[in-house]
Amino acid sequence: MKIALDAAAGDVGLAPNIDGAIMAANAWGVDVILVGPASDVETALRARGIAPSDTRFEIVDAREIVGMGEDPAAACRNKPHASILVAAELAASGKASAVVSTGNSGATMVAALWHLKRLPDVLRPAIAVPIPTVKGTSVLIDGGANTECKPWHLLQFGMMGSVYCRHLLGIPEPSVGILSIGEEDSKGNDLVREAIPLLKSSGLRYYGPVEGRDLTAGTVDVVVCDGFVGNIAIKVIEGTAASVMSLLKSSITGTVAKLGAALLRGSFAALKRKMNYDEYGGAPLLGVNGTVVICHGRSNAKAVSNAIRVAKTLVESGASSQIARSLDEMKRSMETEQARG
Repeated sequence: MKIALDAAAGDVGLAPNIDGAIMAANAWGVDVILVGPASDVETALRARGIAPSDTRFEIVDAREIVGMGEDPAAACRNKPHASILVAAELAASGKASAVVSTGNSGATMVAALWHLKRLPDVLRPAIAVPIPTVKGTSVLIDGGANTECKPWHLLQFGMMGSVYCRHLLGIPEPSVGILSIGEEDSKGNDLVREAIPLLKSSGLRYYGPVEGRDLTAGTVDVVVCDGFVGNIAIKVIEGTAASVMSLLKSSITGTVAKLGAALLRGSFAALKRKMNYDEYGGAPLLGVNGTVVICHGRSNAKAVSNAIRVAKTLVESGASSQIARSLDEMKRSMETEQARG
């Protein structure tokens, strides 16, 4: 399996991507196609003791990069040979099994739509973000790909999130909730209220509306929302987790407290791992005809390595074909119900 990595993208640039690729090749047994400025990538590999003869790594030259602050569509039009576009083209041509990028997430979505296209019947691809909860892991979808949605988009998000949970998280019958400002169907904005009847009649294991506090409580396995709300929710969770760990560390003062902390070191380490985004690596862009994993711009080597692991797992599970099959089944079921009605 070969994974195309957008090697020079992200807030930090080349170093964490190269280090993550090496970690992934050693840990997950994958080959990595490093897409970026060839001379810079080769120099970085040599500095890390990787010889040009190492067949686990292939370099594909791409001298243009879409910056984090650039308009995604405009930048992709103006930079047709940008690294993310080259990486997506490699996947579309079958030269790579998946794409991983720490770069501009909007540009990653544009590249995926241009080269990989959408799956049949998919209206909007969406980002499925894993969220650590007290019960395990839930999935929030959409995490930022679509800031303006229609009710039927949220319906498809719920279906795609359910497929992800079944095949990637091993949850046989995932429960689905819609993020709202109350547990009652009558609350929420027009989008939420209009999406609820669709989710109820979808055949999914629909739980009902859930509130912000339910996200980390693990009330449901899949939380559906538009990308604007979802991205804010994710950033709040990440910020809160980082603040809690920082406050906890700063509050441990005095001999007794430090002794207690030493005894609980293992528990604290486990908690930090569970709340650390690096452990999850990246979020898949579901609904495109291929495998694309989007990472934080500030991802370190461990996060990049785990994102490549996620991409490998998605490919091996056949997630895209499972989504296409589930969408087709849902469409046929709804058509049958409409004919009966």
